[in-house]
Amino acid sequence: VQLVESGGDLVQPGGSLRLSCVASGFTFSMYYMSWYRQAPGKERELVAGISSDGSITRYADSVTGRFTISRDNAKKTVYLQMSSLKSEDTAVYFCKVNRNSRAYWGQGTQVTVSS
Repeated sequence: VQLVESGGDLVQPGGSLRLSCVASGFTFSMYYMSWYRQAPGKERELVAGISSDGSITRYADSVTGRFTISRDNAKKTVYLQMSSLKSEDTAVYFCKVNRNSRAYWGQGTQVTVSS
């Protein structure tokens, strides 16, 4: 299993970014996928999740209405569209899959929101 995130950047408050996570090594279309983030000095927290077919999504209260999770099973990719970014969104963002009772994580991508 391999998960590779990309798309992180430095962005001004109020800006937008789209993160991508490309998966390999498992049947992507069969698995629920999640995005997490970890800010300096804080615990890793769930940001958003999406069902295997993309029909069901869930979000942390802190990002509801600003972030959108989606997936393209043909491309084995899960996305996180982030808008109206705030300084408190600054963190390393990770994608995750649970498979065979084990959690697999990507290496993360840094998002910094600052003027």
